[in-house]
Amino acid sequence: MLAFTFPGQGSQRPGMGRPWADHESWELVEEASEYADRDVARLLLNADAEELRDTRNAQLTTFVSSLMVLDAVERLGFEPSFCAGHSLGEYTALTASGALSFEDGVRLVSERADAMHQAGLDNPGTMAAVLGLDDDQVEIACRRADSDVWVANFNAPGQVVIAGSPEGVAAASLVAKELGAKKVMPLHVSGAFHTPYMAPARDRLRKAIAEANPRDTEVPVVSNVDSLAHNTGQAWASLLSAQLSSPVRWKHCLLKLAELGVNGFAELGPGGVLTGMAKRTVDSARTISVSTPEDLDKLIDWLTTGSPRAAAQFEGEHLFAVERLVVSPAAGVFMPLANVADGSTITVGMVLGHIGNTEVRSPFAGILQSYIAVQGERITLRQPIAWLRTV
Repeated sequence: MLAFTFPGQGSQRPGMGRPWADHESWELVEEASEYADRDVARLLLNADAEELRDTRNAQLTTFVSSLMVLDAVERLGFEPSFCAGHSLGEYTALTASGALSFEDGVRLVSERADAMHQAGLDNPGTMAAVLGLDDDQVEIACRRADSDVWVANFNAPGQVVIAGSPEGVAAASLVAKELGAKKVMPLHVSGAFHTPYMAPARDRLRKAIAEANPRDTEVPVVSNVDSLAHNTGQAWASLLSAQLSSPVRWKHCLLKLAELGVNGFAELGPGGVLTGMAKRTVDSARTISVSTPEDLDKLIDWLTTGSPRAAAQFEGEHLFAVERLVVSPAAGVFMPLANVADGSTITVGMVLGHIGNTEVRSPFAGILQSYIAVQGERITLRQPIAWLRTV
């Protein structure tokens, strides 16, 4: 069984629309520009990283890009058994399943992004990724901080995002390290998403959801709020409102999909963050990320032969717009290279160390912020090795 998954805010990147500019599916961009009263084409083609980091631009461009990929995939005749999306991606999943029309989806995402942006201005907050600590220990860290800080995303085993006031996140980060977290990485965001800090945006969002009037669907969508599959518009009217200030239970969504019989996870949209999370969460998962027209041929082979024609040579995950994780390609004892230290410039394919006889190569270019694994540590497959920040 196949699930289509859709990424959230943070997967956007400059120029992500350029490979699609001459594709038939580009027509969705023109429609989106009309519905949103924004020049979406310019954002997809020419906006720089700073402009795309704005919540209002990040959400709209990621939503439209993902649906452009979906449109191209549907032209090939492929359909999923289930859909799911991470945060913003849930709106993409609902549009993909038919619960929302494309026009309603664009308008709803635009309103959501603007409401969240304003809530971030009214209640300044931040977020951080906690790596290498169990979910319950991260929640304990938030409680022990005795401040405004909460778990915002359960992304994958050993990868949880916390959010709240800058002081609260800083305090919880210190406790998390005391409890054994391997790394706590600040995220460059404009607000404490999926926490009570977003509550002021819910009134605006409820009104917009009511106007969009989600419909019943044949293809169920697994919800971030309760990790259950839903296919009624009535359920989604309340779930979308609750999602705004509730934690994203993405790990639980992936496990529910596996429980429902899904063994193929196709991520449609920019980046590949959800693909990495699926690999770390579901042992038997077959995964593929589709973000460009060139990936469509790989998808055909993956769906028809059982394995992608061009498997990834190196492993890694996107944490947010500029954050990158290099993860272990094997299990064993990690030995870093002596000449690759914090602050080093890393190129794609560069060797960072070895696990036994297996080279650990970076799938990303950037600046090495620090190693997460230490010399001589015995690590497991896909355990985080190093943290990079893109230039």
